[in-house]
Amino acid sequence: MSSIPILSAAIWIPILFGLALLAFGNDRNAATVRIVALAGALLGLLATVPLFTAFDNSTAAMQFVEQAGWIDALSARYHLGVDGLSVWFVLLTAIVTVFVVVAGWEVIEGRVAQYMASFLILSGLLIGVFAALDGLLFYVFFEATLIPMYVIIGVWGGPNRVYAAFKFFLYTLLGSLLTLVAIVYLYLQTGSFSILDWHAAPLTMREQVLIFVAFLVAFAVKVPMWPVHTWLPDAHVEAPTGGSVVLAAIMLKLGAYGFVRFSLPIAPDASHELAWLMITLSLVAVVYVGLVALVQADMKKLVAYSSVAHMGFVTLGFFIFNSMGMQGAIVQAISHGFVSAAMFLCIGVLYDRMHSRQIADYGGVVNTMPKFAALFMLFAMANAGLPGTSGFVGEFFVILGAVEFDFWVAFAAASTLIWGAAYSLWMYKRVIFGAVANDHVAKLDDIGRREFWMLVAMALLVLAMGVFPKPVTDMTEASIGALLEHVAVSKIK
Repeated sequence: MSSIPILSAAIWIPILFGLALLAFGNDRNAATVRIVALAGALLGLLATVPLFTAFDNSTAAMQFVEQAGWIDALSARYHLGVDGLSVWFVLLTAIVTVFVVVAGWEVIEGRVAQYMASFLILSGLLIGVFAALDGLLFYVFFEATLIPMYVIIGVWGGPNRVYAAFKFFLYTLLGSLLTLVAIVYLYLQTGSFSILDWHAAPLTMREQVLIFVAFLVAFAVKVPMWPVHTWLPDAHVEAPTGGSVVLAAIMLKLGAYGFVRFSLPIAPDASHELAWLMITLSLVAVVYVGLVALVQADMKKLVAYSSVAHMGFVTLGFFIFNSMGMQGAIVQAISHGFVSAAMFLCIGVLYDRMHSRQIADYGGVVNTMPKFAALFMLFAMANAGLPGTSGFVGEFFVILGAVEFDFWVAFAAASTLIWGAAYSLWMYKRVIFGAVANDHVAKLDDIGRREFWMLVAMALLVLAMGVFPKPVTDMTEASIGALLEHVAVSKIK
């Protein structure tokens, strides 16, 4: 039991700052609103520092645990904790929130308080999802994240923002209804909402398959897996830059986290039985969706489809049931959080100047924005899986694990190195290189100080994780070992 409520602080600090902005912020004091929003994001990040510095790598047990009464009639508790499978997602959320606030600093001019508040509240809710150890609490946080993201897309999005917001909301809400049914069933079977109690519940194969499918519907939409991925490109295209960053960097990880916290440990026999389905869907995402990304004319759509392909690596790593694959899946999920965020931030820099996401409208940007071009090159290379960047580490681990599982699965998965390089570098070449395409490009100003340091900070994170991934792998190793050991033992009663 942690004597200091670190996880509660990480959840509620940004939420309280967001609520304060909604209550007192307005466009007349926009400068103050931005400062308060940044303070809330930084304090939220500061609250998560002990999760990194005081984390015990030697155990798979839950750490920084907090418990309090909540709904006594249902035995539901305010129960929080993290292990190696969740701690990095909490850290990723807190870090990305700071970047989102900085990215919208000078860009958003109307309803600044509501914009910043939406992201701060969303940040706290997302951390709540990753920290919840009570199934009902998890579901409340999981569903609550829809509201601020729906508002972000619907209010500050592009011309088709209402359509994209509705599609995002309905896909995710409908997908999670079956999850609620599974949660209620597990409660009736165990008399508890504790996720750790559910891990130990003896279930028949039929029960496990039904529960696995119920969770799969929700988590597959969130990842998103093919063929329920079609909401993502629309949401990305219409969302403001900050919305795209949070969608790609964090919200897609809710589905990945759901598989390792719910599907695998609660229904291990069904996970083995249906692994062929998960591997097939993952490979379709890696190969087919990678090819779809190659033909996109919109930069945001291209990166959105590349996110589907990269997250296919994550689900593949989970369901080949070996340590190397699962380690690679977690590393890939964290890496994708940084790289995809950086890619959308770069596209946002161009969009703020040109108000166009079409690749054909650019060309020769390096002639007018050399500093931006250099940083964008690094992120494009990381998106393609260049060794030395975070994009390489996770993919390499998953491919090694896939070779151990089946050579042809590994062969198909490794094709992402080709498709990733093709769509990332072809987009970069058409946007950045060549002669100046038009008068608008000729008049572009290079990145300012705020944008420069924001992208440099993101570049340092991408390089640090690529060169020295040990902090991530050390913190996840014990929990991954325990999960694989748990999944290897049949629970059929």
